[in-house]
Amino acid sequence: MRLRGRKGIRESLEEQTDLVILDPRSLKGRWSELFGNDHPIHVEFGMGKGQFISRMSFKYPDINFIGVDMYDELIRRAAEKARAVWEPAGQETPPNLRVALANINYAEEVFAPGELERIYLNFSDPWPKSKHARRRLTHPRFLDKYRGLLSPLGEIHLKTDSRSLFEFSLNAFADYGLQMKNISLDLHPDGVMNEEHVMTEYETKFFGRGVNIHRCEAIVGAEALARYQATRLDKYRL
Repeated sequence: MRLRGRKGIRESLEEQTDLVILDPRSLKGRWSELFGNDHPIHVEFGMGKGQFISRMSFKYPDINFIGVDMYDELIRRAAEKARAVWEPAGQETPPNLRVALANINYAEEVFAPGELERIYLNFSDPWPKSKHARRRLTHPRFLDKYRGLLSPLGEIHLKTDSRSLFEFSLNAFADYGLQMKNISLDLHPDGVMNEEHVMTEYETKFFGRGVNIHRCEAIVGAEALARYQATRLDKYRL
């Protein structure tokens, strides 16, 4: 994918040091220090134009969010979206959100082991040809990276309109030995928006067209798994 950015876009991004991170490798292991607190850190890999991560940061102020993408133009748009979402609250700079220019292939150079609590994969490129399977963000080679980056409470949350990617991902999670929960083949059934979930740009568009949205959560961290199992046992005792 190639994006045509505005003239002077890099200069504009360099001026937004309050929100935009152009050298995220320098913050490896120090993201909490950047935010100035020890709140959980949630990251969206492939944030696109930033609607999801911006609205999530506004909805959950006690969580630190990082949106990651590899294109200058998407970083620019995400920064604009973030400021627009927070403007009604009188905040020019979202206090718990940063957008970072980075390639997901090198995520372990940006985040330290156990530094993240949640990874969002929203409407990632499905790479439908079998010869491109390794590029899918739920391929085992990426799951290896995520496991290293996630804390004992770590989870991966996936949303996609691609049935083939969803099936591939469910199998990948299962083969990797991950417990899955909240699996949905139609997140907004009967054309009724599920208000519990913050929507991405793609999701908003697909919802308007009546396209099914698939979603699931994969538990990675040992503590997260123990909590889930305890909850399930309590439920079955009722």
